[in-house]
Amino acid sequence: MSRAVVADAVVVGAGPNGLTAAVQLARAGLSVHLYEAADTVGGGARTEELTLPGFRHDPCSAVHPFGVGSPVFGTLPLADHGLEWLHPEVPMAHPFPDGTAAVLGRTAGETAASLGPRDAGTYRRLLAPYLGHWDALAADFFRPPWAGLPRDPYRFLRFGLTGTPPAALLALRFRDPKGRALIAGLAGHAISRLTEPFTGAMALMFALAAHERGWPVARGGSQAISDALAGLFTELGGEIRTGVTVRKLDELPPARAYVFDTSPTALARIAALGDVYRNYRYGPAVFKVDYALDGSVPWTAPAARRAGTVHLGHSATEIGDALNRAVTGRSPQTPFLITAQPTVVDPSRAPAGKHVFWAYAHVPQGWRGDATDAIERQIERFAPGFRDLVLARAVTGPAELATRNANYVGGDIACGAFSGVQTLLRPRPTTSPYATPRPGVFLCSSATPPGPGVHGMSGHNAARAVLRHLRHASRRE
Repeated sequence: MSRAVVADAVVVGAGPNGLTAAVQLARAGLSVHLYEAADTVGGGARTEELTLPGFRHDPCSAVHPFGVGSPVFGTLPLADHGLEWLHPEVPMAHPFPDGTAAVLGRTAGETAASLGPRDAGTYRRLLAPYLGHWDALAADFFRPPWAGLPRDPYRFLRFGLTGTPPAALLALRFRDPKGRALIAGLAGHAISRLTEPFTGAMALMFALAAHERGWPVARGGSQAISDALAGLFTELGGEIRTGVTVRKLDELPPARAYVFDTSPTALARIAALGDVYRNYRYGPAVFKVDYALDGSVPWTAPAARRAGTVHLGHSATEIGDALNRAVTGRSPQTPFLITAQPTVVDPSRAPAGKHVFWAYAHVPQGWRGDATDAIERQIERFAPGFRDLVLARAVTGPAELATRNANYVGGDIACGAFSGVQTLLRPRPTTSPYATPRPGVFLCSSATPPGPGVHGMSGHNAARAVLRHLRHASRRE
């Protein structure tokens, strides 16, 4: 005799995608239970005192262009649960050793002007077809590519034609090094070779997000995003249990559907799916350092002092080489760095006059080395005297990242390589990426479309798949 169903749905994993899936299912009137292995919700969107008392750091994501521009977050009353977006004066700066910088500004004109007269027109023409159309483009970009007709077919097709080629080709549209480095740095968020298809689309989406929605931080830290989702979920009647590690499916209460915000390999183990994800590949890792600083970072480029995010790579060639080394298993030499300085716009994150700052470099999957010195040498190139301001640092390599968050297999914060067919068809080639061969079991992590980022769209898309499954199951009963 089967056990009585105690919930319509059980969600495992309280990262942004698991929380979003739980919220969407609860909004549909389902009874939902949410389980999280850690003592608090958050996944990749947490805030903790990693270095010294009073310094609040984001262990993973800190800046959220796709969060503020998320098609699903925009429909949820997250502000009612404490979420407030804070926008730095400059979304992102890409400085150079001579004290100048390419600026990703709130307007395309500001960015174009920073690239110089030879490339200003090129940048304007590249972005012009999409400015003012974020809602439609984001709705199409953040869904499975085969899910019916695009909301704006013309613009989506045009965007695809421009963004499908590798970022390395897109960068060649620019005549001078600043424009090329800007594109390479934006594409670097994919943690992939710049010669991979669709890295151009990644660069364009990050640029467009800055102009349309900004690159904000959450007041108080990224934990505010997770807490807002959790608050909304419980308001809707959902139940959250933390400190619960799920090892087998039958450890969970009976439910009509199970949704996992986990890596594909973890789900296969828990739900006894065998080798269904045997071809799924994890990508390069990151090596991250969180800093407590005695003052603001002494960037030689004035624009970088006003930016929430700063990219560090002298040229597109240097950035491409750093990414190639990570992908091919070689230790970093001159790393490309993505850095964030939340206290530029949110001084509550540190004691008066102090700052929090983080930087990460790309390293090979499961790398065991120490990139701290390489990271700090790169920062010093653009901010001489940086090391003199360091009060404390928290160093997190691939192994530590994987320990802190089981979804980061081998230190891969994207939960899967952005390369080859897996770029679009993740976690396996199928028209139902959220469903599994086991009826009623679903995957909602960033291993599913549209992929990594704190935007909740993988959770939203998975929730829709669950609701379709339950409607069909009800008809058969």
